[in-house]
Amino acid sequence: MEYFLTEEQLEIKRLARRIAETHIIPQRAELDRKAEFPHAIMKEIAEAGLPAIYIPEEYDGIGAGLLEICIATEELSRACGGVGVTYAASSLGCFPIIIAGTHEQKKKYLPPIAAGEHYTAFCLTEAGAGSDASNIQTTARKVGAEYVLNGTKQWITNGSEAHTYTVFAKTDKSRGARGISAFVVEKGTPGFSFGKKEDKLGIRASATYEVIFEDCAVPKANLLGREGAGFGIAMRTFDKSRPGIGAQAVGIAQGAFDTALDYAYTRHQFGQSIINFQAISFMLADMAIQIEAARALTYQVARMIDSGAKNYNKESAMSKVFPSDVAMKVTTDAIQIMGGYGYMKDYPVEKYFRDAKITQIYEGTNQIQRQIIASVLVRELASSQRG
Repeated sequence: MEYFLTEEQLEIKRLARRIAETHIIPQRAELDRKAEFPHAIMKEIAEAGLPAIYIPEEYDGIGAGLLEICIATEELSRACGGVGVTYAASSLGCFPIIIAGTHEQKKKYLPPIAAGEHYTAFCLTEAGAGSDASNIQTTARKVGAEYVLNGTKQWITNGSEAHTYTVFAKTDKSRGARGISAFVVEKGTPGFSFGKKEDKLGIRASATYEVIFEDCAVPKANLLGREGAGFGIAMRTFDKSRPGIGAQAVGIAQGAFDTALDYAYTRHQFGQSIINFQAISFMLADMAIQIEAARALTYQVARMIDSGAKNYNKESAMSKVFPSDVAMKVTTDAIQIMGGYGYMKDYPVEKYFRDAKITQIYEGTNQIQRQIIASVLVRELASSQRG
């Protein structure tokens, strides 16, 4: 898929791969074992300028697009899904500010994010509001020149490590999804705290926490857009961010494939390399086909969004579903090829397998994505019949 990349995009790929090979791979097993946030690696990522990729130039960013984020995310995830999502989740938390923020809000919050000095987090999910995001119970009550937030957010990536949080709360519970508003909340705001750190199956290097608001007062100036626009901001954010999940999945799948391919070439049984056995070689061929198809879809949807397309929620959902399903299939097959070795923590494929699973779940489960795709297909059919 490199044939259409610009020299700038290839340089981003090279930078991310260098960080992956030099800094992530030597540390990934220990970070996974300890569930430790990759502070030193994130500093290297910042020094390489990768956090600035998606920030507009007038706010000290590079002003590149979603494709560039996907390229960097894929390369980082090829070494470790936990580091990849730590990087990508900051763009998820930042997109609402880019989408709906005022010039003053962008000027205040975006430059330190571009410099890699601040991480962001996206706070939508709650215990009773996962796939049904409109069912959030966190409230924001207007009191004078402030909004007072109360509620608990669950499974928030970058948890206690972020500095800037985009938070979704109901300003009018009677209006359902139309009563949700979006706010920027800064770490250290009184009434803003962190609960349980989650002990996860995979992506263990990323920090996942409960985020708690107890009479947390934020200035009216921290409202993103207008009251009631929060649900739309969240959905527009997901439409932009889902190819990033596809890129994570492609990277994880590629890393597992590379390991299995090398093993199959060097492992000898019955007097020959096991890659010579058709049962193994055909599995590897199918894995390579699936990865390349997933990468092509992810990159193409990213380019579609970067081109200024107005309606792309169907394609965005596709770019999340297919690559994440591929990641789960490829990592499972990688373990099978490596047999008992693949099952052991001495080798990275069991970690790739654990990291892959979450890509089918977060930012909307694959079942929800299929529902989105199907609903758009029905609307498109109805529209064509009316025409």
